Amino acid sequence: MVEFHRVSLLYPKTQTLALEEINLSIKKGEFVYLTGHSGAGKSSFLGLIIKSIVPSSGQVYIAGESLAKYKGGRVAYHRRRIGMVFQNHSLLDHLSVYQNLEFALRITEAPQKDWAERITNILRTVGLAHKHQVYPIQLSQGERQRVAIARAVITNPVLLLADEPTGNLDPDVSWEIMELLSEINLKGTTIILATHSREIVEQQRRRTITLRKGKLVRDDLNGGYAL
Repeated sequence: MVEFHRVSLLYPKTQTLALEEINLSIKKGEFVYLTGHSGAGKSSFLGLIIKSIVPSSGQVYIAGESLAKYKGGRVAYHRRRIGMVFQNHSLLDHLSVYQNLEFALRITEAPQKDWAERITNILRTVGLAHKHQVYPIQLSQGERQRVAIARAVITNPVLLLADEPTGNLDPDVSWEIMELLSEINLKGTTIILATHSREIVEQQRRRTITLRKGKLVRDDLNGGYAL
């Protein structure tokens, strides 16, 4: 699903080597933790996958195809195949929960005749069907993150990138979010989750990739937190 082949990333203005000679592959359907201290290169790693940045050297492949081939409209299409969940939910505050999900379907050009059914189904999945007319400001932090996850997966992405999705949540809500992501993964969605949470990585053992100062220092199929 995702492959990095000798990928390095140098930011020219600061001469910062964000990633250095990264080689790895992530299979379809995997759930992978991406760990590392602040500045280790996690955000750069995710940015390369969505092609918000491009490598200084090496190749990034998605489903066997090099992202170097993607230009203009193909980049936009590529991003539509990927769901993104951030630490800050990034919902549109002037839109209701239902309208936020409608917006995601509109920009991915999903058939409008399917919108109502898809929105109803995903809100049931995240346990918020009763709050479809509510605005983000009226929701708890955990509920907002559930809506953000619903928005990310309503377009049926082949890949879900989650960047510290539990960072602003209390422990109980964090576990609820992790259970929800696990359910989504079991349905076939590949997930890469960047996290600082030792507790999550230790208790829900999954493949764990660790970056340190831009280098891949650990890739453990049995998981566990080690920086």
